[in-house]
Amino acid sequence: MIELDRRLRLLQAEARDWADEIRPYALAVDRDPDAISSLTRLAVLSRLGGLQIPAEYNPRPLVVSGERFYLTSALERIVFLEEVAVGDLGILLASPGAPMSGVVVDAMGSPEQKEWFFGRLLDRPTWTFFALTEPERGSDASHLQTRLERPAGDGPALLHGHKRYVGNAARADLGVVFARTGRGPLGLGAVLVERDAPGYAAEPIPTLGVRGAQLAAIRLTGVAVSDERVLGRHLPATRRGALGWLRTFNLLRPVVAIMGVGVARATYEYLLRQRQASGGAVRDRLAVMARDIEAVRQLTLRSAVAVDHNADDGHLASAAKVSAARLAERVTVEALEMLGPGARLDHPLLDKLARDARAVEYMEGTSTIQRLGVFKELIRRGAGAEPSQRSG
Repeated sequence: MIELDRRLRLLQAEARDWADEIRPYALAVDRDPDAISSLTRLAVLSRLGGLQIPAEYNPRPLVVSGERFYLTSALERIVFLEEVAVGDLGILLASPGAPMSGVVVDAMGSPEQKEWFFGRLLDRPTWTFFALTEPERGSDASHLQTRLERPAGDGPALLHGHKRYVGNAARADLGVVFARTGRGPLGLGAVLVERDAPGYAAEPIPTLGVRGAQLAAIRLTGVAVSDERVLGRHLPATRRGALGWLRTFNLLRPVVAIMGVGVARATYEYLLRQRQASGGAVRDRLAVMARDIEAVRQLTLRSAVAVDHNADDGHLASAAKVSAARLAERVTVEALEMLGPGARLDHPLLDKLARDARAVEYMEGTSTIQRLGVFKELIRRGAGAEPSQRSG
């Protein structure tokens, strides 16, 4: 069991207060994603946009009881974001800031790129996007079709391709786009793109879950990308290729996993409020639900500790993401069954939680991709074991 220390408990308590502030607006943003713009008047949303920024670029960290938090470690991120996701996953994903693209910029950006990117976030509430998933290839980064090509002559490189299911892409000012820069494992890269760049077009697409995030389809038609906007140019080739991006994705997966845990917890807590006078059978089902949520939460905490210690160690993060996606869907479906026929109509918040839960499966790699990552790590470890260990 991983127990939070005093410092992390302070962060957790602060995040719970923030969750209480956004929860009343969950259904309104689900009905009208554009409502998120008017909610930036809330202190919690304006503060969210300035989190997850490295200390050297952030003069205004979150301060709780004298403790300063930058939310740049995986463990701090998931402790904080779990509670906010319990408040509402849709609003969390729809909020200004850089919950995913910021991780990429922090891991792969040069000092100049970080100063430019994070400076934009601190200037005013700014939405960003993280464009990985493609219509034909999903979120498998190794098979991207979007490409960054350098034409003959001295002109800038040009970005061509399509992205799909990109949160906030139609409202964001800037973001990160993943693309092929060449062949093989070293030919994977990412660039910084602004929404007003010629050739960039984003159009919202209808979704059932996480509607607040206003997922969009992006079309990239010869978007000019200067060298200053190509991430990782200052790094060795191995770190800006597939290996470098794998480390970055390892840092992101615990965040996605804890969002699934947050949805499951929100559902469980909703049931507790609805079933206070329930009989023993229902109490037993709730007890099992609580146990399962805590088990996945502990796995996610362990995965965060692992990637903070070694960004190459991502198999627990993949396992956590698979488990959390399955947990969120199972808990929400069971909750609907427990509340009986008509539960979706009688309990609109629970209906929303069930729709949001399904979205976790498709965020940052489906379960199939994550299982492949776990399998490869098990094979690697098995290959390095002694023959007697492998046979046992």
